[in-house]
Amino acid sequence: MTNRPAAEREPGSYRDPSGFVFRRDGVLYRQVNASFADDWATFDVSGLHSALIREGVLVADAPASLDLAPEPGGVAVIRPDEIGFISYPFEWSFSQLKDAALLTLRAQSMAGARGMTLRDASAYNVQFKDGKPVLIDTLSFERAAADQPWKPYRQFCENFLAPLALMAHRDGRLGQLLRTWVDGVPLDLASELLPRSTRYFAPGLAAHIHLHARGQRQHSGDSGPNLAAPRAVTMSENRRLALLDHLKRTVEGLHLPAHGTVWADYAGRTSYSATGTASKEAIVKRMAEAVAAEGGKVAWDVGANTGRYSAIAADAGFWVLALDIDWAAVERHYLALRALGEKRIMPFLADIAEPSPGIGWGNVERASLIDRSNADVVIGLALVHHLAIGRNVPLPMISSLMARLSAHLILEWIPKADPMVQKLLAAREDIFTEYSPEGFRAAFSRDFEIVEEAPIEDSGRVLFRMRRLANS
Repeated sequence: MTNRPAAEREPGSYRDPSGFVFRRDGVLYRQVNASFADDWATFDVSGLHSALIREGVLVADAPASLDLAPEPGGVAVIRPDEIGFISYPFEWSFSQLKDAALLTLRAQSMAGARGMTLRDASAYNVQFKDGKPVLIDTLSFERAAADQPWKPYRQFCENFLAPLALMAHRDGRLGQLLRTWVDGVPLDLASELLPRSTRYFAPGLAAHIHLHARGQRQHSGDSGPNLAAPRAVTMSENRRLALLDHLKRTVEGLHLPAHGTVWADYAGRTSYSATGTASKEAIVKRMAEAVAAEGGKVAWDVGANTGRYSAIAADAGFWVLALDIDWAAVERHYLALRALGEKRIMPFLADIAEPSPGIGWGNVERASLIDRSNADVVIGLALVHHLAIGRNVPLPMISSLMARLSAHLILEWIPKADPMVQKLLAAREDIFTEYSPEGFRAAFSRDFEIVEEAPIEDSGRVLFRMRRLANS
């Protein structure tokens, strides 16, 4: 056997005995184990494998040499297409999670038509590629047994239906519960939090959450040496299809109420004049093109709101990750992009002042937001004053974080006299003595070379383009 780079298993790929994801020399592969050989063969010869890829339901893959398998017991190795950025369900808007849920049910429908079924329905099996959700776990499919209930029913309800119902009937921010309950929102908790009316006037939620939760409570103690073995549960094919259809109609029937928040409405009420807006757009375009000319391909638009400047970065040649703290802004942005069929921009929910930490087993199963950074440039427009004054983060610490995220920056400096900064200071003491143009330049010059400064017309604001220093 020839020498080859050592394999490194992906930290989150350990739960499934059927196989795992690993890297060799930076290339992503998946090993299929012998215990899954029969299901893998059926998955292929049934035509399900190729159909899922052809329909854009499953990420594409190509066969690779079995010699690449890093552990004994492998029967196949594949090389799946890589996803540009791995996001997590608690970072998605309502409609992103809803689209992921419907994709999962579509995959099950396609599998059932070919005598197979999904083995699990984790939201973490879905990622977004080219603006659409796609399954990434190629080993999630197995041969279906006759009269067997749908195995991942509870998991689907906890990962998708419960958080969607809470967002639709209570508050759009409750999708963040998936950050605490990584394996899905417990159904008893969802049942308690949902309005009482959903028990009587929302048949889908009554069945799949409230009655489901009650059934779990009733059978939670059904184990022990003195209890009879549980009776095998069966479900005819017609009942299983009816269950899946009812789940689909329940998910499709969930909608956010009309929503407007401070930040979702921000783009329509900025303090810029028409002259200032045109000037800012032209400068951002020029600076983004300059970074692209140096080889930049991925931009993080931090505080993207509904994506006005994300689109400018995309037009400059970047694939754009559009981060915002406001759930309604992210929802509006996603819906607008989906309607356009936009593939170059992905909006998601994140707070750069409180980025998601590593979670799951050993705090490495799901990597932190900082560790997932793939940005060639961070664009931070109307951002620094919110961090420095709104969140009390010293300017040198902001610079340090930006240096961890990217080699290039496009940042907007907003002076204290600006109306937006004055709003932040209106209800608090001004303790921010270092918040000045000189303090800003001094703080960021520790980590970056200031390549360009460009005043925005009719505003008093300044845009900076910076390049990270070699020793930062």
